[in-house]
Amino acid sequence: MHNQPEIIYDKQGNAHVIVDYNDDYIGAKLGFWLFLFTEMMIFGSMFLIYAFYMFQFSDTFVQYSATLNVKMGGTNTFILLVSALTMGLSLVRLRQGNVEGAKKFIWATIVLALIFLSIKYFEWSAEIHHGIYPGSPTLKSMGDGAVMFFGLYFVITGLHGIHIILGIGAMIWVLGLVRKGKITPTKFVVLENTALYWDLVHLVWVFVFPLFYLIH
Repeated sequence: MHNQPEIIYDKQGNAHVIVDYNDDYIGAKLGFWLFLFTEMMIFGSMFLIYAFYMFQFSDTFVQYSATLNVKMGGTNTFILLVSALTMGLSLVRLRQGNVEGAKKFIWATIVLALIFLSIKYFEWSAEIHHGIYPGSPTLKSMGDGAVMFFGLYFVITGLHGIHIILGIGAMIWVLGLVRKGKITPTKFVVLENTALYWDLVHLVWVFVFPLFYLIH
């Protein structure tokens, strides 16, 4: 978007700017913001469902919130906040012309995302080991409030985990585009949109953590 526009002239000598719609910065940004809006609708709907059942089973939600591992959840919150910083710094470095520095920060974000998933894996494994997972006999025996709390817990954190995995895939794709020279210090909308997506991922977790881990 920083290059001078290419001009052509018609038979009457009138100048016309050539528009390359394959490199449309404004269109790319607008389209991605619309995508993010649909994502916010999905998670917003899940949070509304949570609020409804929290009102119905408030005591039970508070009771079982205390059974979740706050240290693991808090560690993952810190990891995602740091990853948002590293992802933002990758864009800053690229725009400054430091391509190698940008790649290092993207790799750092990927590593942090993998650590997040690893912690969530161990957390889920401990809960499943105790027989607590959607549809389990143990969970059903704990009552409707527990079923709704842990059902929402697994659905929302699972959906968030899928978005983490998709984010990792997007970052690996971005690294490939950087290597091929398709993302440069003057052509960076793909990286910018990926950073926006990652901001959404960490923002959603900022809501998930207190709703499930801290209400007790």
